[in-house]
Amino acid sequence: MFSIERLRILRELADRGTVAAVAQALSMTPSAVSQQLKVLTREAGVALLEPDGRRVRLTDAGHALVLRADDVLAAMDRATAEMAGYRGSPRGQVRVASFPSGAALLLPPVLSALAGSGVELVAGDEDLPPSEASKLLADYDIVLTHRDERAPSLAGPRIAARVLMREPIDVVVAHDHPLAGRDSVRAGELAEESWVSVRGGFPVDDVLESIATITGVRPRIVQRLNEFRVIETLVASGYGVALMPRWAVAHPGLSVLPLAGVRAARVYEIVTRPQADRRPAIATVLDAFESAARAVSAG
Repeated sequence: MFSIERLRILRELADRGTVAAVAQALSMTPSAVSQQLKVLTREAGVALLEPDGRRVRLTDAGHALVLRADDVLAAMDRATAEMAGYRGSPRGQVRVASFPSGAALLLPPVLSALAGSGVELVAGDEDLPPSEASKLLADYDIVLTHRDERAPSLAGPRIAARVLMREPIDVVVAHDHPLAGRDSVRAGELAEESWVSVRGGFPVDDVLESIATITGVRPRIVQRLNEFRVIETLVASGYGVALMPRWAVAHPGLSVLPLAGVRAARVYEIVTRPQADRRPAIATVLDAFESAARAVSAG
């Protein structure tokens, strides 16, 4: 029989990568973590870890056991939630990570929908590239992330993913820019512009790469910032043009131009551990996000 807590430690190691990080997350000493992993190895009867320089990494058997640990721990979470259901379901705390512009758009209606439900949403703002968003599941129950619509889903053996909505990405220019007021703009008309963009790896930058492919001209990026409010202010002040998600544009001094001839959008994707939605509290939060996304898309 495997210890539930030792399986949890093994999963934390798979998520966080180092014994020191696991120890910090679980308020344990590194030596205590190492000792529990040694006991788990004896319980398994096969090597779960192997040296990797000054660290350790999971063996194939270790990775296989982590998948089963996900199942066991999810079942325990469901059992806890079901018992809570007898006290009035759904109830409990749900930790949600989201990127800032997505949180600004969806969190207010989600929190409104949860009012009086018995579910407490604890929000965290985390601005990571989509490829790294799944790492946040070590600390959160739900992660709201975004990716270029042409990028593959984040779903995998240890990750469940659902698409919430599609948000077009437009070009924004100052009101006195020569392109301002147009119904749309083609990529070729932007070849000589100076750009204020986001850091690499985010959906907006992926669209800028598509424009470069179409025009054959590398974009002249004068600033890279991940705060859309700052980007808007710089563009409105005449320091360049930018790509912006349509529903994130708020500055009154900007002209918004849809891109013609380019698939330009980001997809909102929400990720959890597999079967997490069988916990009533998490299912309630997921339903609230889906309702909020439908309302935004319809509007």
